[in-house]
Amino acid sequence: MSEKKGTISIHAQNIMPIIKKWLYSDKDIFVRELVSNGCDAIAKYKLLASRGEVEAEDDYAVYIEVDKENKVMRFIDNGVGMTADEVEKYITQVAFSGATEFIEKYKGDKNDGDGIIGHFGLGFYSAFMAVEKVQIDTLSWQKDAQPVRWVSSDGMEYDMSEGDRTTRGSTITLYMNEDSLDFLEPARIREVLDKYCAFMPIPIYLNIIGQTEEVEVEDESAEPAEATEGDKAEAAEGDKAESKPKKRVTRPVGPKQINDTHPLWLKMPKDVTDDEYKAFYHKVFHDYDEPLFWIHLNADYPFNLKGILYFPKLKNEFTANEGQIKLFSGQVFVADNIKEVIPEFLMLLKGVIDCSDLPLNVSRSFLQNDGYVQKMAAYITRKVADRLVSEFENNREQYQGYWSDINPFVKYGCIKDKKFYDRVKGAIIFKTVDGEYLTLEEYKAKNPEKQEKTVYYCNDAQAQAQAVELYKQQGITVVLLDQLIDGNFISFLEYTESGMQFKRVDSDVSGLTEDDAVIDANWTSHLEELFRAATGNDKLDVELKKLKSEAMPAMVMVEEQSRRFTEMSKRWGGGFAFPEQKKLVLNTGNALVQYLATADVDEKSKLMARQVYDLAEMGQAPLDGDAMLAFVKRSYELLALLADANGKKND
Repeated sequence: MSEKKGTISIHAQNIMPIIKKWLYSDKDIFVRELVSNGCDAIAKYKLLASRGEVEAEDDYAVYIEVDKENKVMRFIDNGVGMTADEVEKYITQVAFSGATEFIEKYKGDKNDGDGIIGHFGLGFYSAFMAVEKVQIDTLSWQKDAQPVRWVSSDGMEYDMSEGDRTTRGSTITLYMNEDSLDFLEPARIREVLDKYCAFMPIPIYLNIIGQTEEVEVEDESAEPAEATEGDKAEAAEGDKAESKPKKRVTRPVGPKQINDTHPLWLKMPKDVTDDEYKAFYHKVFHDYDEPLFWIHLNADYPFNLKGILYFPKLKNEFTANEGQIKLFSGQVFVADNIKEVIPEFLMLLKGVIDCSDLPLNVSRSFLQNDGYVQKMAAYITRKVADRLVSEFENNREQYQGYWSDINPFVKYGCIKDKKFYDRVKGAIIFKTVDGEYLTLEEYKAKNPEKQEKTVYYCNDAQAQAQAVELYKQQGITVVLLDQLIDGNFISFLEYTESGMQFKRVDSDVSGLTEDDAVIDANWTSHLEELFRAATGNDKLDVELKKLKSEAMPAMVMVEEQSRRFTEMSKRWGGGFAFPEQKKLVLNTGNALVQYLATADVDEKSKLMARQVYDLAEMGQAPLDGDAMLAFVKRSYELLALLADANGKKND
């Protein structure tokens, strides 16, 4: 058999059903694609003008006309236009081949279209998702060019003939199908244009055919109104012309520009005021809280990347997913929150990133492994880290004020990206229970030498106030870690920073005891018997220690790692949780414990012991309903016993 070369053919009738499947959830992209085509045509004409091949103009624009009554939408540009040969080449052949390439890339994607970035590459072809028929009327810029009309009802068969357009450019007329009539509603088309085209580089005008407005104008047919004395005085001074009566008239609403051709991110940072940054934030993200601060990205090498990232106020850590990073390519919106381009933890921020070099008609899996994209993501991460460090070093007081809003983002970023942590770790601060902010190094410097590798913390300064006070009395600083992410973050720090330990104030008393105290063995066995009887728990772990403070009779201790494991299993275990291993530490320096150590095991001592135990439990967390009711009841019983004892004493 002789060698033969050829091309593979895919029939057009097989393309449309597959394309419709991919675009079903994003049918509105036909607006972006057709407006982009118009902008491209104008850009080509401007390039010819810059070379002196044609005369430059100053009225370049793309118009979108919406005619709801006739179910028609038009996209009109004054770009280069097309000849009949170019229509054959760019509309008929390229559309089919582009769609074929699209299918070959994505037909095996299991995510039903989620693997496609922005659905770029289909261009004009996307119009067939929304129409009964498409008509193109075009006239090329070339001398002696003839107007061309191209019509197709299904994207598979077409008619081409001489057109009647008299000015350079193209008009694409869409005869909308019944499923797409919503795009003819003014609010809907404005929403789509605002989504995709708000910052395109060519002026874009929306014209709603048949839309009218009432305005007040001078009635030219009426006699001038009789002037008042005041009017006469002003007229005498030449300050006011003769006035005529007003009337209200109805007139058509003309085309209105819907885009900003020079978005803020394209400006040099030094040329933008704080008020302009804030106004842009409010406009784009519809968030009327003030952003905390922002980063203006402006790189020309090794990639062309511009943008602005804002640090919003996170009302609580559960709003983290409400961040929004808008990805643009050459001022054309692509998609929100593309984690393959923008590191996942940065999704807590809000902002825009514009990279004209980014390949858009590719799968997400390709982007994940693309070296160019990885370098760009690393650059963005580095700029964010550098800005945080700069804020900490140059505006520390203000930075501390931001910390409650940004710390979930910073901590999450550190956990997700070790390089990010390495850059920002000097700017990570911890709030103490006294309201002071300290870095890890500053915390170490404030605490006794033997505690320098241990950070003591509480989750709830009020519930754990007694334990916190014990540490404060010993000159040990306690920090507040009350965010959901803090458990994961301190585990990350312990793994990353050699020898570093975080201990909750109710997990360890090693720094709070008298090291040389001698504990009576008889006390140990007696108090263990008493408290086990009082609580009904014959396995209760009881330990006697002499604390440096005599005020607190007891503490319920839960070993740090055991408690963390329990909390993690509660959070992620689907309702199943391992029981905490609690230990009751009795303070032998406390007068009440000393009394119970020598008292008989009777109803009175058990009542007192149970009350001591519950008070210790409340130092960790509030009692639940039944336990709290029992606690209140015992409190009344103890008060009655006290009153009875005082009564007998007075007798």
